[in-house]
Amino acid sequence: MPSSHLDLDDPLRLSFEYMQQMAVLIGHAAPPGSPLAVVHLGAAGCALARHVHASRPGSRQIAVELDTALPELVRAWFDLPRAPALRIRPGDAREQLSAMADSSADVVVRDVFAGDRTPEHVTTVEFAREVARVLRPGGLYLANCADRPPLALARSEAATLQQVFGHLAAIAEPGLLRGRGYGNVVLAGTDDAALLASAQVDREIRSLPAPARILHADDVRAFVGSARPILDPRPVASATSVDADAPPPRLP
Repeated sequence: MPSSHLDLDDPLRLSFEYMQQMAVLIGHAAPPGSPLAVVHLGAAGCALARHVHASRPGSRQIAVELDTALPELVRAWFDLPRAPALRIRPGDAREQLSAMADSSADVVVRDVFAGDRTPEHVTTVEFAREVARVLRPGGLYLANCADRPPLALARSEAATLQQVFGHLAAIAEPGLLRGRGYGNVVLAGTDDAALLASAQVDREIRSLPAPARILHADDVRAFVGSARPILDPRPVASATSVDADAPPPRLP
């Protein structure tokens, strides 16, 4: 599965449509040019991190990548910002996030895949609460969800984020929303009421090289519909636990 595309001469060029959509929201997450603290869960080639570094000088970013060899390779092959501008940490996204300080990030981006699927442990309500803990007030969470019509996974992930964030949006190409093909849905969660309702954000999303729609307010609630949020699996009961309502065991 393609995971990154980098233009070594132009870090502001993002070829993947979903990254272009994310970049629009990141561009409105703070005044233009001001630095941000950004966490990238699923770093791959760090294309989005390079974009943030170029568009917002002075930003401090952490990129988490499960493949321990990949960070070494991208450091050797590509012109990436050096620490402390960009720190790359090998490890599991959820484990690394749990070790981060409260209110330490302006933006958290989840772009984690195993093949063409996102591992379930980074799609749950409990995981989203960890993201919210790490975000500063008014911070922005962006999640890349790859799905097929009828977009059951994307709708469930949106229902999940509704449990945690005050405001939610879903961004996708119109054809995907109408039930055609396989593609990416960008989910955005925040407590900033103005960000996702911005007319300028809407115009920029519609004006991208691959025009997309942003659903928020009533539209995103209709998108979620009756979908149920995703929860962590319940712990399996111990084999030695006792059911108080069960009859006593027969004795020989």
